[in-house]
Amino acid sequence: MSHTITVAKGDGIGPEITDAVLRILDAAQCGLTYEHIEVGEKVYLSGNSSGIPAEAWATLRRNPVFLKGPITTPQGSGYKSLNVTIRKTLGLYANVRPCRSFHPFVRTQHPGMDVVVVRENEEDLYAGIEHRQTTDVFQCLKVLSLPGTEKIIRYAFEYAHANGRRKVTCLVKDNIMKLTDGMFADMFRRVGKEYPGLQQEIQIIDIGTARVATQPDRYDVIVTLNLYGDIISDVTAELTGSVGMAGSANIGDRISMFEAIHGSAPDIAGQGIANPSAMLNAACMMLVHLGLPEKAGAIQNAWLCALEDGLHPGDIFQEGVSKKRVGTAGFADAVIERLGRKPQDLRSVEMKHGTALKFEYDRPAVKRELCGVDVFVCDPESAPDELAARLQKAAHGMLKLKLITNRGVKVWPEGFPETFCTDHWRCRFVGPDVSIDDSKATYMPIGQRQVVQLLHLLTEAGVDVIKTENLYLFDHVRGFSLGQGE
Repeated sequence: MSHTITVAKGDGIGPEITDAVLRILDAAQCGLTYEHIEVGEKVYLSGNSSGIPAEAWATLRRNPVFLKGPITTPQGSGYKSLNVTIRKTLGLYANVRPCRSFHPFVRTQHPGMDVVVVRENEEDLYAGIEHRQTTDVFQCLKVLSLPGTEKIIRYAFEYAHANGRRKVTCLVKDNIMKLTDGMFADMFRRVGKEYPGLQQEIQIIDIGTARVATQPDRYDVIVTLNLYGDIISDVTAELTGSVGMAGSANIGDRISMFEAIHGSAPDIAGQGIANPSAMLNAACMMLVHLGLPEKAGAIQNAWLCALEDGLHPGDIFQEGVSKKRVGTAGFADAVIERLGRKPQDLRSVEMKHGTALKFEYDRPAVKRELCGVDVFVCDPESAPDELAARLQKAAHGMLKLKLITNRGVKVWPEGFPETFCTDHWRCRFVGPDVSIDDSKATYMPIGQRQVVQLLHLLTEAGVDVIKTENLYLFDHVRGFSLGQGE
C-alpha cells in the first residue's frame, strides 16, 4: 500500500539528515511518496512571522503524516515558534519521545534505561498567553482543560497497554498548583482505574525529575504537562547518551508530525557529519503510525546492527569502542547495507501497530455560580492598609473586600512588613453577606451586575484596574485558590 507524506527538510543540517533518512526509507521499500514544503528560516526571513506559507497548510492537511527536519528560528522578537504553531493548529495533542540506552555502543551512565515520555502538547504555559500588566509585573497564564487532560492521559495508558509496558507515572506539581495540576492528577487516578493491569504512580515533578536523572530504570512510561514534559524528555534523551539519537512523534486525531528532537545545528551544516539517527527513529515511529510496523522494525534492526558494528557518527564516536567514524551519508549507507539483519548484542526490536485512541469528551453537568471577583490593581505608591481603605471607600458596600495579595501572598488584612510588595495587587471582593474574617466562609452567589457596578465605582474613584478574574463555585465547591497565608 502506498502512502503520500508531507516532508520539510528544514534548515541547517536538516536537508542532509532528511535526505539520508529518505534514502533509507526508499531502500527498505516502504512505498512512500513525498510532497515537499518549505518551512523555517527562509520563510521567516521573507517576512512571514509564522515560518510557514499559506499554501503549505493545504499540503499538511491533505496528507496523514508530516516528516519535518529541524528548523532555525531567526533571532529577535516577532518570530513565533513554528513547532508550537503546527502542533496547536493541527491538534497534535500528544508528544511521544522514546529514549533507550544502547550500551556499550553509545556512552551512558544508565545501560538499562528505556523510558517513554508522553507530553501534553497544546495547553499549559505553552498556550503562550502572556501580558505585561504593570511596570514591575509580567504574567503567563497556565491553561489546562478537562478534555485536553483526559485525552493525553488516556493516550499514555493506551500506549503503555499496546506496547507491553508495565507502569505509567504521572509527574505534576499538585501540592502547589492544586487546581490545575491537581485536576491533572485527579484525572490520572480516574482514568487509571480502567487499566488495572498497569502499575500506576503520581510523583511531584521536582523529585520526579531528580529521580529520572539518577534512577531512570524505575520509570517506564511518563505522562505529564507540556512544560514539564519538554524538560523531562530532554533529560531522558541526554541520559541515553545523545539528543542526536532521539526521535519524536506529535500525534493528532487526523494528522501527525514526526521529527528529531534536536535543533538545526547551523555550525556543522553542510559538512556531512551530522548524525541522522534521531530523524531516522522519528521516521520509524511514522511508519508504525502508518501501519507499517514490519518496515519500521527492519530499519530499526539494521540501524542497531550499524551501531553494533562500530560505524558511528562523530557525536557518539568513542575511542576503543567505535571502529570507524562515518558521516551522514556513510551512516545511511551502513544502515541500508544491513537491512534484513538483526543485532546480536543489542536487543532487537519488533514494532507493533500504532496506538489508536477514540476519544469523545462527555462534558459533566456542573452548576456554576458567580460568588466574587479578583480585581487586579496597579498602584506603585500605596501601602496595603492605605490601598484597602481606598478600595473599601470606593466600593460603597457593593461587595466586600476580603483580602489583598501581592504576588500571591496575603498582605491585608494582617500582613507582615517583611513581605516585599510590587506595584501589582490582587484585591478579592465577595458578597456583602460573607464574613471576611472566616477563611472557610461559605461563599454566597452574587450577580454579574454587582461585578460591573463595582468596577464602575472603582474606576470612578481613580483605581487603576488592570485585570479581573471572576470567582465561581462549581457544585458549591470553590473554583479558585486561596491566597498564600489566607
